[in-house]
Amino acid sequence: MIIDVHTHIFPPEICQSRENFFPSESTFKLLYQSPKARLVGGQDLISAMDANGVDRAVVFGFPWTNIELSKTHNDYIMETVLKYPDRLTGLGCFDPASPGATSEAERCLSGGLCGIGELAFYQSGIDDLALEQLAPVMDMCAQRSLPVLIHTNEPVGHDYHGKTPITLSQIYGLIKRFTDNKIVLAHWGGGLFFYALMKKEVKQILKNVYFDTAASPYLYDPEVYQSAIQFVGIDKILFGSDYPLLAPKKYFSEMEQSGLTKDEIDPICGLNAKRLFNL
Repeated sequence: MIIDVHTHIFPPEICQSRENFFPSESTFKLLYQSPKARLVGGQDLISAMDANGVDRAVVFGFPWTNIELSKTHNDYIMETVLKYPDRLTGLGCFDPASPGATSEAERCLSGGLCGIGELAFYQSGIDDLALEQLAPVMDMCAQRSLPVLIHTNEPVGHDYHGKTPITLSQIYGLIKRFTDNKIVLAHWGGGLFFYALMKKEVKQILKNVYFDTAASPYLYDPEVYQSAIQFVGIDKILFGSDYPLLAPKKYFSEMEQSGLTKDEIDPICGLNAKRLFNL
């Protein structure tokens, strides 16, 4: 079974008139003002999964600052998951700084979603205030043993839309603060997994942390797969496409280029996610 743990879908009204949401949502505008930045709905995702041989996808929305917009988007996620229960698993998404974020997390989890994410801090990075805002949501997920997917990115290299002012120290601080949580760090965790080679502390702190491959073809050479296996182990890597940013087949091609065997590809592309999301 191939499971894609990182996909985005949007309600029809947003897909059809994205510009209506630009004035009040600056980050959404930054990421999606270009016509080349695709927005897709549930049926589009299912069609892409069929075309790419993906059996199931973990799907979520966008961390809107307007909590009412988050509710509308999360409702669409829940409706779409109910429509395709054998193909989709949903996460609740919102801006943790928004008033009502904790209540929305409770509503999403009570409504059948299987975790929270992709949570992002596009303006601030993950500073002390962000950690305080995250705490109620993280506690809620820890009590239910449900995963939280966090947007991360590498703090060096080229700039691109959506690259946050995050540091590896901030990412590590988040994990250290919430060691009981199952945490998925998007986009290879900004490269944090390289530090698993350190002799003290890091391996233990990373015990409940997973790394997804979202946007990997844009960010890393294919050799990243072999390196991640060496540093954190095959069981901590999750295939995520960030669809519709990239099609899954691009990732499968790079896995083959990296020299992964079938016994290595199977956990990355499905078995690890099946275990983490209790599928």
